[in-house]
Amino acid sequence: MWNSFFAICLRCGIASRSWVWSLKMARCICRIWRSVMFNLRKSNSKLYDQNTFDNQFMCDLRKAQKSVIVESPFLRTARVEKFIPTFHRLKKRGVEILLNTKPPEEHDGTYRLQAQESLSLLQSSGVEVLFTVKHHRKLAIIDREIIYEGSLNILSYRDSCEIMRRTTSALEAEMLIDFIGLNKFMEVK
Repeated sequence: MWNSFFAICLRCGIASRSWVWSLKMARCICRIWRSVMFNLRKSNSKLYDQNTFDNQFMCDLRKAQKSVIVESPFLRTARVEKFIPTFHRLKKRGVEILLNTKPPEEHDGTYRLQAQESLSLLQSSGVEVLFTVKHHRKLAIIDREIIYEGSLNILSYRDSCEIMRRTTSALEAEMLIDFIGLNKFMEVK
């Protein structure tokens, strides 16, 4: 690094100045370089597991101003009941809530009953429901800016080892909404 710095100094005619000045300039360039590299490494995402997801997700959900999209292929009544009070408050504030899930017919036995009961609760709370055949995505998009994606079924999770990535990016949220085709079905704020 120092060799290339001095080569640049020679080409620019800086080497004719004092060594002290050149050393100060080198330190300055190094600070700038470190600052740029550090900023490139900053991430706008964070990872959560089954133990840390709920607190952050509920915090983001309560702050929603415009829209909430949840894609959860499986629904479990006990888990859905946890979200109903928050969904009621969001609907009163005019927040659009969309759930994309698999049709109840694709579930077996007990899971089908859980899905039907959960859908009834969600729809009575004002949640708009879309059904996607063979659905398996697990994600959420809040206010077209905050994205959660990973392995955790948001509306059915119970006791398993999971991971979710939270990303804050309006651009990536729009890309995801377009990619999964939700703009075709409704106008999400």
